[in-house]
Amino acid sequence: MEFDFLPKLPKSNLDDRTFKDLVDECILRIPRYCPEWTNYNPSDPGITLIELFAWLTDQMLLRFNEVPKRNYITFLELLGVRLQAPAPAVADITFYLSAALPDTYTIPAGVEVATIRTETEEAIAFTTDRPLIIDKPQIRHFLTCPTADQKPEILRDRFTNLWTMRSDGEWYGRELALFEEQPQPGNTFYLVIDGESQCEGNVLALQLKGEAATATGINPDIPPRRWEAWNGVEWEAVLLQESDDSTKGFSFSELLTQGINPLQGADIVLHLPQSWPVTTFTAYQGRWLRCVYTAPQPNQPGYSSSPRMIGLAVRSIGGTVGASQSELIRNEILGESDGTPGQTFQLQGVPVLNRREDEYLIISPPGGIPQRWYEVSDFANSLPQDLHYTIDSRTGTVQFGPVIREPAQLQQQTELRRSGGSAPLTNREWGVGNIQELERQYGAVPPRGSVIRMVAYRTGGGRKGNVQRGTITVAKNAVPYVARLINHTPARNGSDAESLEDAVIRVPAMLRTRDRAVTPEDFEVLTLQAGGGAVARVRCLPPTTTQEAGTIKLLVVPAANTDAINRGEGIEPELFSLSPQLRDQIIAYLDERRLLGIQVKLQAPEYVGVAVQTEVALEPEYNHPAAQQEILGKLRVALYRFLNPITGGQDGRGWPFGRPVYPSDIVNLFQQFPAVRYLGVVQLFELRYVGSTWVRSLPQNPVIDPGALGLICSWQNTRLRSGHVVNLIQ
Repeated sequence: MEFDFLPKLPKSNLDDRTFKDLVDECILRIPRYCPEWTNYNPSDPGITLIELFAWLTDQMLLRFNEVPKRNYITFLELLGVRLQAPAPAVADITFYLSAALPDTYTIPAGVEVATIRTETEEAIAFTTDRPLIIDKPQIRHFLTCPTADQKPEILRDRFTNLWTMRSDGEWYGRELALFEEQPQPGNTFYLVIDGESQCEGNVLALQLKGEAATATGINPDIPPRRWEAWNGVEWEAVLLQESDDSTKGFSFSELLTQGINPLQGADIVLHLPQSWPVTTFTAYQGRWLRCVYTAPQPNQPGYSSSPRMIGLAVRSIGGTVGASQSELIRNEILGESDGTPGQTFQLQGVPVLNRREDEYLIISPPGGIPQRWYEVSDFANSLPQDLHYTIDSRTGTVQFGPVIREPAQLQQQTELRRSGGSAPLTNREWGVGNIQELERQYGAVPPRGSVIRMVAYRTGGGRKGNVQRGTITVAKNAVPYVARLINHTPARNGSDAESLEDAVIRVPAMLRTRDRAVTPEDFEVLTLQAGGGAVARVRCLPPTTTQEAGTIKLLVVPAANTDAINRGEGIEPELFSLSPQLRDQIIAYLDERRLLGIQVKLQAPEYVGVAVQTEVALEPEYNHPAAQQEILGKLRVALYRFLNPITGGQDGRGWPFGRPVYPSDIVNLFQQFPAVRYLGVVQLFELRYVGSTWVRSLPQNPVIDPGALGLICSWQNTRLRSGHVVNLIQ
């Protein structure tokens, strides 16, 4: 009997040689075994015999291919294993208002945005995941502190008895110093926003007014300060780019040379974190912003005197909200039920993303009240009256409960387990009439003539959604009061559908863990499952001290789009940051499977950039400029692929955690190219990502400590042009 309610997995051939392949292989063997045979004409009787035996072998291979792998796949189907559907990429979309609004404005969830459609590429659509509230923030406190502490304890209120707030929320008063009179690195001032304002993720325009005569002695193009916001865990940078600071680091005298009146004010645009909770430090409560006077870098002058202001106001000019690469489909009619068990229906949009709470089926019986049905992973625990159905996310197939003919003994044992008994029932207790084979209905069947409607579902996903920054700029439906939109960071965590080979690898690990996290290997396997394709690699670190007992540390490498490697480019560091959404998703998944008393901590590995500099001598036949540039391009691609946390290493599965890079690794890599004759001296430079730029160290051998827990990445900084320099030896 065929179990047509099981998920259907693709069946691949174990030996894919065709009849023609077998004939060609036999002809190639003739000179070795029969050198005197020189006539290979199709009319030759020997060729006829070869074709005959090739046909017989082809028939044997056809039967042979039906046995081992098909049996294995059948076992996977019996276990209810399904190929995972593609995971959607996520991106942060920033909406900018056309003008400041007098009241709180909400951009609803489900707004569709997309990339620009070109002649060669279709537009990639994203949908916002939640509503975006753009509120009316108000400043409650202006505080200063001589040091930039993680959690400030000594704060001085500068507004009290000195400044006054107007009805529109603007503060004004006499000149007020932002830092100490003699500024020192670490001087900090804090702005506490009213906690009742729902401005998480908002884009704030902070307006400062000052006197033109307040020169500060800094270079306005590279001011030594940073803007941060407290996201509940740490201080997060909120100044996206220097051009967003119209005050030029509070250099109001510089504004006058540009024809701007400092008394009218200049704006600093800050992009607030989407998690910006109300926090209490000392006696002050609200949402916290701060500006820190940083230690000047070489050739960067510091503040000779504290900048001063005479007015301060804040307003929201937009906001940022998370979006997933998906298209929302509502109220799709699947068809009418014919009343038979196990019937299936097809959704038009595939693949189908994981369903949310408001995405379900509605069954409308003839003349009856519509009913909501509930999705289950399988029908193993479904009773005949349960309103259950399943959806294959990969194919979009909707199926209702089947009827299974099963022996009475099996049904007897099932009833016994359900009742909680331990002793088996005798035939007399069970009933002689029930000993015969019985049919059992798993899950209810929609009555004949019922209309089946999917209220909503989302389709999309795949690596194609990992688009670059600044590419999502089109609103597919009009959004009132919104002038423009853009993604300031690349999209991430998109992955393609699981292949059969990946499923074959995943299932043994799944059977070993049994959906419980006990050993370090269990935590690694379950973290990969929790990511749903958004996690490329994971490493579980055991406790190293007695204080860490009961704590599991996981180093998570998010999946990233590696298409740029084939173009000879590195992967942007932002793509390897552990997003709060992915962090919460993994923690919630592991919390249901970990042992009581075990605390799980997620963190990103410490990435170490590598710059390679060497000289390459090519073989004489490549003495042509076009050929030389082609070879050099291939060498750069090989370097980016080899020194990479996802595709790097000798096995191509990612550079091993903590393994150093030796010059011999680069020599061995380049020797695989036939065009390379010999190499010059191979120099390795360590790159550390500090702030938003790479800092290069002196040549090292090896490039990192072998005991360090980190990953090697082959990023090349746009400002540091010496990374991956490969020159020809003339």
